[in-house]
Amino acid sequence: MPSLRLTRRAIDEIPFAQKGQVLYRDTMLPGFGLRVGAQSKVFFAEGQVNRRTRRVTIGRADVFAPEVARKKALTILGDMADGHDPNAEKRQEAAEQVTLELALKRFLEVRSLSAHTVSHYQRTERLYLKSWRKKPLNEITRQMVLKKHQDIGKKHGETTANNVMRHFRSIYNFVAATQDDFPPNPVQILTQARAWYKERRRQTVITALDLPAWWGAVMAEPEYSRDFLLTALFTGMRRGELTKLRWENVDLNSKVLHLPTTKNGDPLHLPLSDFLADLLSERWARNNGSPWVFPGPGKSGHLVETKKFLLRVSAGSGVSFTLHDLRRTFITIAESLDVPYYALKRLLNHRTNGDVTGGYIVVNAERLREPVELVAKRILELKEPRP
Repeated sequence: MPSLRLTRRAIDEIPFAQKGQVLYRDTMLPGFGLRVGAQSKVFFAEGQVNRRTRRVTIGRADVFAPEVARKKALTILGDMADGHDPNAEKRQEAAEQVTLELALKRFLEVRSLSAHTVSHYQRTERLYLKSWRKKPLNEITRQMVLKKHQDIGKKHGETTANNVMRHFRSIYNFVAATQDDFPPNPVQILTQARAWYKERRRQTVITALDLPAWWGAVMAEPEYSRDFLLTALFTGMRRGELTKLRWENVDLNSKVLHLPTTKNGDPLHLPLSDFLADLLSERWARNNGSPWVFPGPGKSGHLVETKKFLLRVSAGSGVSFTLHDLRRTFITIAESLDVPYYALKRLLNHRTNGDVTGGYIVVNAERLREPVELVAKRILELKEPRP
């Protein structure tokens, strides 16, 4: 490690490093030095804090004169002698500047999330964590998390409280990964105290006994809501995937539906049953130039509001249901027909995470065509009133 008096002339004569970095020590002030890389020369101060070596960057040699940098180094070395760690203090200052609002912004910039997921994170911050928006993330304590979780559970529901804290946990983990000496994630208290609310997944479907009445009420609907509900039943697609379905993603000749982006980020290639292909062909014939399969009156151009016609069908049929119930009905019927497990996963566009065998099985649209036709045939059988 070379030593020399760091003057302007001496610094200018030092060649840039061929690879890595070379440290040059000043002979006038122990602890003061110059770090030379392939393209830069930077002053530093190095000393001991609690028996640990700490190196602090002062600034570029083309910006600071050696005399100025030496004075700054003297001050830094004096602070180190008094037990102050400048690097730790810098990290603390940087951490204190990261508010929840800023953390969410950085999180959404880096992560590749669907527009639907992004809106959920933004809604969490805007509605449920509003009082924390300007608060430094590292000042949010375990007890604050516990209280907020309980308050949200009482006011907005237990599932909402759990989802809010899952969002906050993800944002916090993202920031903690980029900050040294960041406190442990305070959401851990919910696991350690067993304070997460128990969530029960809905198990409701439209049963074989209810399907005829439901079908009759759907067929009495206007064509836009009728076709929307039938498409949901015959594909098992998610609400957002259906409302934003574009004609450019429907190949009526090949009878294939293609979604380039879905909830899990994977594309979906789904064959259309003959029944559904005929239904969509009729819709295409009535299309007035809209790019959307299910156009709507709002600014988005596509159907958004579904609650009203869901309520009408529920009242008309006596069958209470949600759109996700149609997804469960579709896959329940498929399972009853002994459709293979991996085909079931692809029909719902679910990943086979952790399943090594699943990674070797390629299930394309044509391999799904037979299961799709079997499910459609069974639905058409079940919708007929029984004697």
